[in-house]
Order: sequence, then structure tokens, then C-alpha cells
Amino acid sequence: MGRWTEVGRRRLDPAPSWLAGTVITAVVFSSGVIGRPSGAGWATFFDLWLYNVVFLCAAVVCWLAAGRHPAEGLAWRALAVALLLTTAGNVIYTTYIAALPVEPYPSLADALWLSAYAARYVGLIGLIRAQVTRFPPSLWLDGLIGALGAAAAAIAFLLGPTLRLVEGDTAAVIVNLAYPVADILLLALLVAVGAMVGLRGDRTVWLVAVALAANLLGDIVYLDLAAVGVYVEGGLLDLAWVLSAVLMAWAAAQSRPRARPATAADESARVGWRVLAVPFTCNVVSLALLGAGWSDQFPRPAAWCAVGCVLAALVRTALTFREVRAFALLREQATTDELTGLANRRALFDRADAILGTRTTSQPSALLLMDLDGFKEVNDSLGHHAGDLLLRQVGPRIAGLVGAEDVLARLGGDEFAVLLADAALEEATATAHRVREALLQPFLVDGVRLHVGVSVGVATAPVPASTMTELLRCADVAMYTAKTARDGVRAYVPEPGNGAGGRLRMMEELRVALATDQLEVHLQPQVSLRDGRPVGAEALIRWRHPERGVLAPAEFLPAIEQAGLQRPLADAVLQLALTAVARWWPDWQVPVSVNLAAVNVTDLDLPLKVSAALQGHGLPAAALAVELVEDTLMTDPDRGRTVLESLRQLGVRTSIDDYGTGYSSLSYLSQLPADELKLDRAFTHELSTRPRTTVIVRHTVALAHDLGLRLVAEGVEDAATAHLLAALGCDVVQGYFIARPMPVDAFIEWLAAVEAPERPPSTLVGH
Repeated sequence: MGRWTEVGRRRLDPAPSWLAGTVITAVVFSSGVIGRPSGAGWATFFDLWLYNVVFLCAAVVCWLAAGRHPAEGLAWRALAVALLLTTAGNVIYTTYIAALPVEPYPSLADALWLSAYAARYVGLIGLIRAQVTRFPPSLWLDGLIGALGAAAAAIAFLLGPTLRLVEGDTAAVIVNLAYPVADILLLALLVAVGAMVGLRGDRTVWLVAVALAANLLGDIVYLDLAAVGVYVEGGLLDLAWVLSAVLMAWAAAQSRPRARPATAADESARVGWRVLAVPFTCNVVSLALLGAGWSDQFPRPAAWCAVGCVLAALVRTALTFREVRAFALLREQATTDELTGLANRRALFDRADAILGTRTTSQPSALLLMDLDGFKEVNDSLGHHAGDLLLRQVGPRIAGLVGAEDVLARLGGDEFAVLLADAALEEATATAHRVREALLQPFLVDGVRLHVGVSVGVATAPVPASTMTELLRCADVAMYTAKTARDGVRAYVPEPGNGAGGRLRMMEELRVALATDQLEVHLQPQVSLRDGRPVGAEALIRWRHPERGVLAPAEFLPAIEQAGLQRPLADAVLQLALTAVARWWPDWQVPVSVNLAAVNVTDLDLPLKVSAALQGHGLPAAALAVELVEDTLMTDPDRGRTVLESLRQLGVRTSIDDYGTGYSSLSYLSQLPADELKLDRAFTHELSTRPRTTVIVRHTVALAHDLGLRLVAEGVEDAATAHLLAALGCDVVQGYFIARPMPVDAFIEWLAAVEAPERPPSTLVGH
């Protein structure tokens, strides 16, 4: 309804009708200027009625524009008032003053006409103020230069003779001077506006400016003709004022509210010859006037205005140098890393555009991407100040190993990059090894010798990467491989069968998968060895790829880690798992468990996310358990324990997955806030064949029970292993012997079958 109302308002806008009336009346009046019938009646019709109707119609259009565009309301009302004052002066002069034997001077008509000037000033200033959000010093100076230059030229060439008319009584002298001064001010204001907005200003402003210029031209010619007594009412000169009214109405009719005011003060928009043209021209004119001499040929006011214009131009020049210097400083700061003084990411990308655009397969470029190993420990043990001091020493060590055309940058944190402008893969790899050797040398920080490692990824352009973004991603993949393999330097090599960007494509596809619900969970049951009842289900992520079908985690988790998508993945798995458990929880209170990576365990917001997710699905905390590999806490043990404690306080169970494979299992077991241990499948596979493994499992069960923990054995694939685990005292088993991971619908069917009253629970584990 609102939209149609708005459409109706636009259709009923009266401004176009009044504009048409203005134009038609002006055309009819113009025909009378060229040739009209003789007689006093026709003269009255043309010079009184038609002529003034043009101004009245234009005033109505301006007044309507004020209501349509509140931001410019003052400007349009002032211009409407100026048109009305002009009309009133015309009517009084034509009907009363012109009919007198001796015309009084000055008269009421003169007062009205002079008042119209003031309204024009207010209108023009208000229009600019509504469109320019702020006025920096440079903008004011441009306006001042334009105003003074225009005033100097106007006084010298156009209004000089009128300014000398100082004969007569005081009132006549004042009015004689008021008209040219008002014209000078209007001309100065118009040129100032041109100097401020440039030659590409808003169309509405330019239409108003041209309208006022036409009025100004008519006034100037009228003053010259009136000074010698040859002005005739209804002649060609009247067309200048009529044209001014038509242009004013046109400007008002097409004026529309803007989404935001034009920012003429924006430095990015105020560049180029269009902005400089008006101030430059005014300055040249002022210099020419001064060069021609000021006392003999031109009035002194013209000379003083010219001097003021030149001085303002000098100040503007000084300000310009200051602004350029400040802009250069800001640009340098925007492309420089504040801590190290090296180029930052923006500068690297800017330089890369120029470098990579000229590279070919025979003359490639290369990128070295470096990440410091062990830097976090420096921050944690010695503080961030020591870490900053260390980072400042990295750049100088690398700078001596690269060329002048190469770009050394810090991308953020402890990550650095070197763009080698001209280097093949072999040369780039050799440079990477030299850089790594230099960084492996000890650093002296606050009197302490520190050693840090570094992992370097190398990639080349234009093959396999043609842009800086692709080059950075390829180098990131190689760096991740180097960090994982702990061999220091790796070059990116496209994966066989996947094309040059196989891993990169997978990373992008995973982002799409997270956003378009391509991920799903399969559930693997966990059953109690005591009574064979289901006691839990592990949620295992699957990716239903649109082209490759259902993918297991091993096929895409490495790409998840490289793309930094662990947290979005954990959020997605949590929501999918809770959506699933909400379907069976009213009938069977079987909780679901989800796996957490290190980045999730150290996320202090995780407990709030879990609490909100449980509430959103209408589930109690007992419906959820979280699993984590023991080694994930090594990144930040204190924060990890805080997160796990918060989860336990919510009532969410915590489980240590793959127990027995960590290098410090016993030392951390007493500190971990856990409810259960999951015995790694490596032990269950060897349980029936290696007696030593049986001993380890027996003691692990005893240890878990003594600590009040439940022991879950995963990877149980046969009945013999299940029976042996039961004999050893294990609590829960999980594996193919019980069931393979299955979609949610299949798991619910499985639950319904195993929980059926007629089926003995013990049959699940072969008792």
C-alpha cells in the first residue's frame, strides 16, 4: 500500500504542471518581444501580465521543491521569495511608477528589487550548504579566490562606470552604488560556488547558477542602459530575466532528494583540472589586472580585490603542499607495517599487481611465505614486548638475502612474505633455505638468547598461480605442509589428478558447503558392556559433495585446517548433532558426542555457544558430550581447562579421545576435567593377539575407574574383542561389531529395533 501511495504522490506532483506553465508563458511573452500588436492594452498584457506570470509560476515551482526536498527547503524558499519580490517590484513599477510624470528615484520598486538580491544570496548559499557535508580550509580558499577574482574583473570591466555615478542626493547615490555592489556580490558568489564544486558540480546547482547569471547579465546591461537613459521596457533585454526565471523553475522541478549529500569536500573527488580551472582563471585575471596598473586604468577596489585573490592563491598553494605532504604520509602509513617498518599486506598486493602483470612462464616470479615456529612460547614466557622486539629483528635478517626489486612484507602476527620479482622455482627454493638458515640463528632479546624455527612455503607465478591471491594460497598450502612435516621448506606442487588448484578448489568448495548445508552427520552407536543398551552415539561429519558424492573426514579435514574453518565446522557439527538428537530424545535418552579441535577447545565463547544451541533445540545438557584429543590441550592448557570446566558446569559430559597415544597422558590425566576416556583403536586391534596390550588395557581400566571415569573402547570389530573387553572391565564399546556409522534416519531405525521390548539387550554384544 505504501508503495502505491508513493507512486500516486509522484503522479500528482504539481511541479511539472507549473513548470510547463512557466515555459509556455515565457514563450508567449517572447513572441511579443519580437513583434506585438500595437496599443496600450497589448502592452499591458505582455509587459504586466505575461511577464510577471512567468516569475509567479517559477516561484510556485521553487516553493514546491522546498516541500519535496526538506534538506534544501531554505534554499528553494529563499529563491521563491526572490522571484516574488522581483514580481512585486515589476508590478509596482509598471502600474504606478512608470505612469507618473516624473519617476521618483529611488522608489519602492528599487527597495523590492534590492531585497531580491539578498534572497538570492541566501538561496544559493543554502543550496551549497545542503549539498556539501563539510568545508575544509581548501574549499573555503577556493571559494575566496573565485569571489575576489570575479569581483576584481567585474569592478574593472563591467561596473566601473556605474561606480562613478555619485551625483545627486544621498538616497540616489546609495541606490546607484547598491545595484552594482549587489551585482558584484552575486557574481562573486556564483564564481565562488564554481570554484568550490568544480566544473563537474551537481546539475541542480549549475542550473541555479546559470539562472542567476542570466539575471545578473540583465541587471548589468540594464544599469548601463539606464545610465544613459535608453532602456525601453518590453525589449530584448527583458528576455534575460525571463530566461533566468525559466531556468530557476527547471532547476527546482528536477531537484530530487539524494541518498546522501554530495561530498565536494572529499579530496578524492576534488582533484583534476575541473576543480582547479575556476581558481586558476581568477588568479590569472587578477595578475593581469595588477600588471596593467591599478591607479590609472581601473578603480582601486578592483586592484584590492585582485591583491586579495593573489594572496589567497598563495595561501591555497601552501595549504596544497601541506595536504599533499600529509596525504603522502598517510599513504606511507597505510602501506607500512607499524611494528616492523616493512611493507604490509596492502603494499604487497599493490606491488604484486605491477610485478605479476609482466611475468611469463619463462620469466616467473615466486612468493616465499614464512611462519615462525615457537613464537607463541616467546610471547607467553617473556611477554608481548619481547615478541615485538623479536619481530623487529626478522626483517633486517631477511632483507640482506633478497634483491632491491623484491618485496619483503609482514602480513600480520608472526607471518612474513617475500615476493621475488624474478625467480624460478629452484632459485626461490634456494632463497627460502637461505632465509630459513638466517632465521634459525639465535636472536638476542632483552639480553636473552632465543631460538625460533620457521616454516617456509614457496609458490610461483604465473604457473600454477596467476594472481596474488592464488599465489598466497598456494604458498600457504606449501607452508602448512612444511610445518606438518617439520622439514622447514616446501614448494607448492599441484596435486596429481586434481589439477593445478585441486586443494585450493576444495578449500573454496568447503566454504560453499558450510554455507549451503552440504554437510551432514552420520552416527555410530556406543553400547554398554554391562547390559548391551545404547548409551551414546558419536557424530561423524560427512560431506555430501555435489559431484564426488559422500566424502569421509579424512578427505577434507586437512583442507578445513588449512583454510582455518575449524570453528565454523565445529559450529555446523554441533547444530547438526543437536538437530539429530532432538528427534529421538523424547523416546530414548541416548546422548550424542561431537569432536572438538584445539581451536575449539581454547575458544572461551564455546560454553555460551553450546548453552545457546541446547536451549535452541530444547535439549538438556545431558543430551550432549564433547570429545577432544588429549594433545589438543597442549596449545593453551590453562584456557582449555577453563573451557572444559565451564562445559562440565553446564552438565555437558567431556571425553578424552584416542587415550593412550599422547606423549604425556599420565601427567595431564589428573588435571583434565573429563568424564570418560576413549581407548584408542590401536589397543583394541591388538587386544586378542598381544598379551602386553591386554595388560595395558587392564591397568587403564583400573586407572579410569579409580579416577571415577568411564572407559570407552572404540574400533571394536569382532565378538572376541568385545568379550575380552567385557572381561577386563571396560564399560562401553564402539565399532563395526556394533554398527557402522549411519545417517540419522537409519540410526533412529536402529535405535527403535534394539530398544524393542521383545529383543534382549545382551544380543548387541554377543552375550
